[in-house]
Amino acid sequence: MKKYKYPSVLTIAGFDGSGGAGIQADIKTTSALGCYSTSVLTALPVQNTQGVQKIYPIPVEAVADQIKAILDDIVPDAIKIGMVHTPQLVETIVSTLAQYPKIPIVFDPVMVATSGHRLIEEETITALTEMLFPIADVITPNMDEAAILANMKVETLEDLYTAGMRIKKLGCRTILLKGGHQETSTITSLFYDEQENFHSFETLKLNTNNTHGSGCTLSSAIAAYIAQGTTLYEAVSFGQQYIYKAIESGTDVQTGHGNGPLNHFFNPQKLIKNEMV
Repeated sequence: MKKYKYPSVLTIAGFDGSGGAGIQADIKTTSALGCYSTSVLTALPVQNTQGVQKIYPIPVEAVADQIKAILDDIVPDAIKIGMVHTPQLVETIVSTLAQYPKIPIVFDPVMVATSGHRLIEEETITALTEMLFPIADVITPNMDEAAILANMKVETLEDLYTAGMRIKKLGCRTILLKGGHQETSTITSLFYDEQENFHSFETLKLNTNNTHGSGCTLSSAIAAYIAQGTTLYEAVSFGQQYIYKAIESGTDVQTGHGNGPLNHFFNPQKLIKNEMV
């Protein structure tokens, strides 16, 4: 009798009770793209579409135990890492993952929420760049996060190019610089690859406030495509297409009173079954 397995994605990220961001967005995205989703909770933010009100920490020992429990049982084909807001948490995640064979990692350096709220402690940035960046296959900062990492203003496409070159020197393998905050009719995101070449992705700017969790969603989509066996460039390209359609499909829906969520299930895929060798 033939045996099958689902392409699996592990998300290591924070919580969002309003359902638009964090592990909720990650699970929705990977499920919509036909992958099996597992999760590890790193923090418990109290938030809704109008912003983050508080952040309750999860003990680092609990984070380590969660990672071990999953990796000892359901080995993922890709890992997405999101909200990591303390140096201790960075060290715990990196040291725990080091105990297992290397798995492709997509890291979304969550520093600023869609609502503009700062989500990360200052001393964490050094820990991220020294420990987490080197093990990530791709990092996905938005313009606000790129500005923090590159220590410069990032307001234009030219700024984004400059920031990418600065961030690459921090030890990243590849970078997807998201251009969603550009005040232009066309949004350009840049993928800076291992050969230090820039690849641009252009989409029309959608007039909507329903972008809550867009960063979480995009990084999870990239991880899902990696889990399906695509190349990193293909995963980034397909992820860009998915995020655009998810935002476009949710523009006319009101959920909450702030920045609403995307429509993750605009075209849901059946759970993929790959034959085991």
